[in-house]
Formats: sequence, C-alpha cells, structure tokens
Amino acid sequence: FWDFFILFFCLPVVIFNEITKKRLLGDVSCRIVPFMEVSSLGVTTFSLCALGIDRFHAATSPQASARPIEQCQSIIAKLAVIWVGSMTLSVPEILLWQLAQDTSPVSGLVTEYCTMKPSSNLPESVYSLVLTYQNARMWWYFGCYFCLPILFTVSCQLVTRRISSTEKKTECRGTKHSQCESHLNCTIIGLTIIYGLCTTPENVCNIVVAYMSPDMSKQTLDLLNLINQFFLFFKCSVTPVLLLCLCRPLGQAFMDCCCCCCEGCSPDTASSEGSADSKLKTEMSSSIFFDKPRESPPPLLALGTPC
Repeated sequence: FWDFFILFFCLPVVIFNEITKKRLLGDVSCRIVPFMEVSSLGVTTFSLCALGIDRFHAATSPQASARPIEQCQSIIAKLAVIWVGSMTLSVPEILLWQLAQDTSPVSGLVTEYCTMKPSSNLPESVYSLVLTYQNARMWWYFGCYFCLPILFTVSCQLVTRRISSTEKKTECRGTKHSQCESHLNCTIIGLTIIYGLCTTPENVCNIVVAYMSPDMSKQTLDLLNLINQFFLFFKCSVTPVLLLCLCRPLGQAFMDCCCCCCEGCSPDTASSEGSADSKLKTEMSSSIFFDKPRESPPPLLALGTPC
C-alpha cells in the first residue's frame, strides 16, 4: 500500500517538475515528497526486519504445525509500529527542504527547485537539530536504510538455515512444510535483493555528493537526484509484483479477489464449485504460510465463494 502511495502521489509531482520546471503544490511538495520517500525506505527496512524475525520464530518453534494463529489485532499493531516509527524518523525531512527559484542562463526563464537548506525562521533549538541531521544524513541513510535491513535479513537467514538443517529429520517438520519454509525464505531474500539493488545507487550518489558537491554543477546534482528517484519508483513498482508472484497464497487470494470483482460477484454453480475448490487449496497453502494448525482441512460447505 505504501509503494502504491508513493507511485500515486510522488511520481506525478516529479514528472510534472521535470516537464514544466515548476513545482506542483509549490513548497508543500518540496517537503512532503522527500518525507514520503524516506518514510518508504523506513517502512521497507522495518518490514524486512519483522519478516526476518517471523521466519526465525517459525524455524525455532518446537512444533511448527501446532503454532498458534496470530490475531489480526496483533498484525495491525505491528504494522502501526512500523508505519508510525518510519514516519517519525522522517519528520526532519519536512523541516530540511524548502522551495527555491533560479533563472536559467540558457532560456532566461525562472525555474523552481527544491534545496536542502533549513529555514532560518525555525527556533534555534529546532534549527540546530535539523542542521545536525543534515550533516549526518548521508551516514544515517547508509546505516539505517541500507546496512540494517541487509545485514539483519542475512543474519536471520543464516541462523534459520542452520537451525533448519539440524532439525530437518525431526517428525514435526515434514517435507512439505520444509519446502514451504524454504520458499518463504526465498521470497524474503528476493525482496531484500530488490531493495538492495535499488538503494545502492542512492547511497553511492549521497557519498559522492557529500564529498564532491563543490566541484559538481547544479545540472549534475539534479541528474543524480533524478536517478535516485527513478530507482525508488522502480522499487515501488517491482516489490508488489514480486511479492504476489513469489508468495503463492497471497497471489492466489489477489487473483480470486480480482476475478470476483470482474464477474460482478455472481458466479454460476459450476464456477462456485470451482472457486470453492480453489479457495480450499488457497486455505490449505495459506495455512502453511501463516503456520496454522493442519490437523484437519476446513469443510467445503463452510467456504462458499471468494466474495
């Protein structure tokens, strides 16, 4: 949802600015767009960490098949912590950016651009904090939004694989369950690889700009910033598709929802039976994904249609 939010709001603003050289929504977009982009990095970072912890708990559980189902309220609480924490850490971006104007030496037209410069109208204590954040922003990006998710995911995967290899022949972990666990671990690794590849250019550009900005022209800095935003939009576009393709229960549920909406929620009897069978398969596969008890499959009569 956050990736969709980035593409829906930030992408049109960036395209409009590149075409017209005018900032859509003016100073508001200069502050909100960086805030949302950094929040997106935080949401992805902490989500990958939470997924790594969940896979570690699944691997270290004494009886994975009898693991209790996590309540929806607990999942919503975790998502709220991730979102609120990411947005709180991104608040300095609102105070760091502001709108500026410049006259083009070629065309003579006045162009608008966003500059990373705290406003002098801020209180002295807030101004000093924002200035400190600006000086440490490059290493904060590199440490929290790049090294943390990659190292955390790699560490969790190594520990999980070591535990899984030592307990591979136990009775509580069947072959089917081990395959599903391996498939879910590959999904998390794929998400981490996409995230690492898309954030590497931004971190490299930040380091280059931090040490070579006096020797670089404004056009070069704008080009580097545009490249960074392109990779962010690419990540936001690829991540949901990759998740739906690799996570079969989630992808099947998404396809059932789309088919239900396309058919107008009025399938015939044959399609109802087919959808019931497909939902039964989805329930059984998703029970492995969410570590539900698998002693007895749910009855067909209680399923109905996906609607």
